[in-house]
Amino acid sequence: MSFSITLPDGSNRDYDKAISIADLAHDISTSLGKAALAGKVNGELKPVDYELNDNADVAIITDKDEDGLNVLRATVAFVFEAVAKKAYPELRLGEHAADSDGFFVDTDKENQIKIGELPQLEKAIQKAVKSGAKIEQVEMSKSELEDIFKDDKFKLELLKAEDDTVSAYKLGDFVDFGFSALLPNTGKIKQFKLLSVAGAYWQGQSSNPMLQRISGTAFFKKADLDADIKRREEIKERDHRTIGRDLDLFFVDPKVGAGLPYWMPKGATIRRVIERYIIDKEVARGYQHVYTPVLMNLDAYKTSGHWAHYRDDMFPPMDMGDGEMLELRPMNCPSHIQIYKHHIRSYRELPVRIAELGMMHRYEKSGALSGLQRVREMTLNDGHTFVTLDQVKDEFARTLQLIMDVYKDFDITDYYFRLSYRDPKNTEKYFANDDMWERSQSMLKGAMDDMGLDYVEAEGEAAFYGPKLDIQTKTALGSDETMSTIQLDFMLPEQFDLTYIGQDGEEHRPVMIHRGIVGTMERFIAYLIEIYKGAFPTWLAPVQVEIIPVNLDAHGDYAKKVRDELNKRGFRAEVDFRNEKLGYKIREAQTQKVPYTLVLGDKEMADNSVNVRPYGTDKELAKSLDEFIKEIDADVKSYSREK
Repeated sequence: MSFSITLPDGSNRDYDKAISIADLAHDISTSLGKAALAGKVNGELKPVDYELNDNADVAIITDKDEDGLNVLRATVAFVFEAVAKKAYPELRLGEHAADSDGFFVDTDKENQIKIGELPQLEKAIQKAVKSGAKIEQVEMSKSELEDIFKDDKFKLELLKAEDDTVSAYKLGDFVDFGFSALLPNTGKIKQFKLLSVAGAYWQGQSSNPMLQRISGTAFFKKADLDADIKRREEIKERDHRTIGRDLDLFFVDPKVGAGLPYWMPKGATIRRVIERYIIDKEVARGYQHVYTPVLMNLDAYKTSGHWAHYRDDMFPPMDMGDGEMLELRPMNCPSHIQIYKHHIRSYRELPVRIAELGMMHRYEKSGALSGLQRVREMTLNDGHTFVTLDQVKDEFARTLQLIMDVYKDFDITDYYFRLSYRDPKNTEKYFANDDMWERSQSMLKGAMDDMGLDYVEAEGEAAFYGPKLDIQTKTALGSDETMSTIQLDFMLPEQFDLTYIGQDGEEHRPVMIHRGIVGTMERFIAYLIEIYKGAFPTWLAPVQVEIIPVNLDAHGDYAKKVRDELNKRGFRAEVDFRNEKLGYKIREAQTQKVPYTLVLGDKEMADNSVNVRPYGTDKELAKSLDEFIKEIDADVKSYSREK
């Protein structure tokens, strides 16, 4: 037997007998042998005792590799299962996973594991770490594992997808499967933390039983673990779902519809301010705002290609009888096409810019739903422009400038441009027209080059009907998210036979530009909640001024007068008439993150003045009412940017 191992640097090592990944690492160097945690064999993770006996590409995985971190986390998940099963013999085990965010294990028992029990389970894991016990990979028959898990219906269900021989791992008497590679012993586990307990539907289906998901993380260095815990605390503080509840902005109740947000008065106020702002901005740029139905004949989506390419994300059609099938729209483009088609268009009219805050529906699985970020009903700040071929570049630049202006007003600065192309190796999910793709992609790239803008290119991120410019923002939690998009489309005008009468009196085909300035209202407001931590700038704040009379009887009328004056001038002001102590009311205004708190007593009433306490400061500023009105007016008109 003779075989060759190819290493990542392209070098080869030849062997005439089987060699483990651990021995291969030692053969390369003593230091690598000591550092080896696992191996990657032809792209698949394998434990260090895995034997190589054939030609293969092999990479040694250490704690310097991302895969090494995943192996560590998978090992902690496995050890957690072992100690939890020992602590609770009746425990049933579901799915488990380890990735860049940590690990989780789904569990089930009559009295579910509580958050207060995690420290004891951590101590049990630490005891296993100190023991340095061997973790052994074994090959077992499916029937053997079925016997081991005969009382665990979840494991039996997972075994159905396995082959007759299953790769499993043993720690003492404990056995589990479904792990690609684990550390060779518990002593190699370093820093870890069990983080949370939450509900999780079995295999992500809401029709399945609710299990208990234990989540945790692990690192090789304590400093990295400490930094991650701090990051998670920051995420928790910024979580739009928590802030939305605490500030009474919105709620989602699965009892009345998962993924269907209810906007409370304060949340509705924020949304209304943004919607009015966007509409005014677009109308000033030549857009015609419309309203179109959320239902459309299914044939339109067959013509557009959504039914062929997007069916899994659409709700089932509704049979209205007599052959009529109606569909909840997943996109607004076919609706705006109907607006364009309703009249004969002349080249003199173009560009025709149509915009709408259009409600759409997506068929999302329950397990994928998350607050306002992933919903089943959403309202998109949508727009479509119909242009001649020679207008594409100017209209593209004009649209991008509109996006930049909006970003400035919302103080969005952390973003980059991504040109999203079709995947040339996987063309079946895109509209089939090579010439159209080459033409539109080169036009989009040319427009960006002409504007002198830096960008990255990403194959496989295009819409099915055309390439696009995506503007990628960093959320407050550090993730990459598409905020805005401009898409070039030659396909839909062809599919719907769109025309305009040219200067020559003949019919010509327009080009269609799809664009979203801030995406959906739901996701955008979730983004803003987390960016601002709920402390909205004055122009967006649902309550801009909280007025607190020192004494309800003595100063209540003056408080009403100040409120009415502010309301009359368009500011959102409220009076706290609750029979509570003054200090409590002031603290409550701070908790609710109101930009300005006005405390009114004898002096203020006598001087027609206000005592101003800006949010986030300990300042108390005495101002005349007129002076305060000028200040808040300037604050709102500048979009709360630093003056």
